[in-house]
Amino acid sequence: MVEDLPDGSYIRRRLREFIKPPVTITDPPAGIEFERDVPVPMRDGVTLRVNVFGPSGEGQYPVIMCAHPYGKDNLPKKTKSGYSPSFQYRAFRQPKPVKFSAWTGWEAPDPAFWVRQGYAVVNCDLRGFGHSEGVGELISDQEAQDYYELIEWAAHQPWSTGRIGLNGVSYLALSQYKVAALQPPHLAAICVWEGFSDMYRDFARPGGVLETGFSRMWATSVSMQGHVKGHFRGEMAERPLYDDWWQARVADLSAIEVPALICGSFSDHNLHSRGCFESFNRISSEHRWLYTHRGGKWATYYSQEALDFQARFFDHFLKDADNGMRDVPPVRLEVHDTQDDYTVRPETAWPPSNITWKPLYLQAATAKLHGDPVDYVTSTDFTTQRGSAATFSWDVTDDVELVGPMKLRVHVELQDTDDMDLFVGLRKFRDGRQVVFEGSYGFGWDMITNGSLKISHRELDDDLTQPGRPVHTHNKRQPIGPGEIVPVEIALLPSATNFRAGDVLRLDIQGRWFYPTNPLRGQFPARYRHSTKGRCIIHAGGPDFDSHLLIPVCNPAVITSGGASRGEAT
Repeated sequence: MVEDLPDGSYIRRRLREFIKPPVTITDPPAGIEFERDVPVPMRDGVTLRVNVFGPSGEGQYPVIMCAHPYGKDNLPKKTKSGYSPSFQYRAFRQPKPVKFSAWTGWEAPDPAFWVRQGYAVVNCDLRGFGHSEGVGELISDQEAQDYYELIEWAAHQPWSTGRIGLNGVSYLALSQYKVAALQPPHLAAICVWEGFSDMYRDFARPGGVLETGFSRMWATSVSMQGHVKGHFRGEMAERPLYDDWWQARVADLSAIEVPALICGSFSDHNLHSRGCFESFNRISSEHRWLYTHRGGKWATYYSQEALDFQARFFDHFLKDADNGMRDVPPVRLEVHDTQDDYTVRPETAWPPSNITWKPLYLQAATAKLHGDPVDYVTSTDFTTQRGSAATFSWDVTDDVELVGPMKLRVHVELQDTDDMDLFVGLRKFRDGRQVVFEGSYGFGWDMITNGSLKISHRELDDDLTQPGRPVHTHNKRQPIGPGEIVPVEIALLPSATNFRAGDVLRLDIQGRWFYPTNPLRGQFPARYRHSTKGRCIIHAGGPDFDSHLLIPVCNPAVITSGGASRGEAT
């Protein structure tokens, strides 16, 4: 199989954006007071430190807060020509311009924007990081308790109205789950902008497959930046099953009752996407919204459209603004035809309530996907070597949208091994060329969606599994014996993609990750542990082998959720 990798124009653009990222950093604005390293004592005697931004002069304001291990004082550096953006903006390209002030910490809310909106902003160093004392433990109960005390401290300051909202991206988002589940009395709203909710299933070992790229880089970086309990990287690598260590890092989402704005990205499948959609559906908040997109993570978060939506949300729940927020439909759905051509419309649920689950059955002899079951058995195989894969295609005959998660059920047999990591991807082709989309870590040549599963981890969690969305227990290994054929179900991550008549949907199944780690032609730094050498045989058809791809079909002709607007990716 020919690898679908970036072309020369993409590589040249990538080089230009590495040299000069599309990031504008403005001077700190006038009329804002900045108090640095304010001490906040914890109950156990450890002192954490925070930066506080607020309007000049006396007054009381609701608070926008974030807490993280990245150093609240790691702000853009002043240069002769302006300000230098964080190196991440070079390593992880953004498809659209990004703009914020020089007081903006990494993935944090911009004080220049929020203070002008009538808020105080508090940026916190977590325990063991930055200028805070103690030894930190990431995504832990201790961290959540510290965050609880930071919230209550801010609520009782003379410049605070006592209403606290949490906001931020990535770690600054996911750190909100555990503390919100503790229900601090003065926590009024949370904005979780792209944050996974289950470290094992969402990021470190999706489908039981070990991530060995970004996870290593991130764990090593945070360990070097602060005083951390244990060896996070070692724990992730040495715990292949879903044990108590992993479970301790999962919040009780059902205990979250505070109003919530959650950003669910279709362009972060390797990191945050799964957790965002899971948390939206599993929290108990009466008032919750899901803001979907397929743009760049930071380009979207700091965009005017997203900031306006965040401000409307916080104004209502922190200021009692009569702005109609409660009448806004709970889902902002962004459906992409190409990377830059998309429509936006409101929906009442995720997945949309009007989708139809349609099975496409695998037929190995023709490498096709069929709408009707195949009444005879066919088989195809592949190895774990690069370039080896089983592919199947579906010729789209009518305009249609695929909106939601997907599932591949496939019957497999292994040779020369008792286990294998399966990687499943869906691609879109138009006029013989692949239509590419924005992906994790600034990768601008991504497929529609993907999923993975270590075959020995195929046992399903019946309590969490839902139609089109299998969830696995990951608490035991079930190796395959010689000649044994077993069914496996693989979850493909949420997406929202438009197809026109004549387009082709291609399903790829293989034994290694789809892209190299090369930062120009690949998806740096994403990487997954390779399977042991072996051959996988896929059986399809007849009464025993119902191998099929389950897709969520949403026909635009029957959409009843409201009007749509067109735009370009933020």
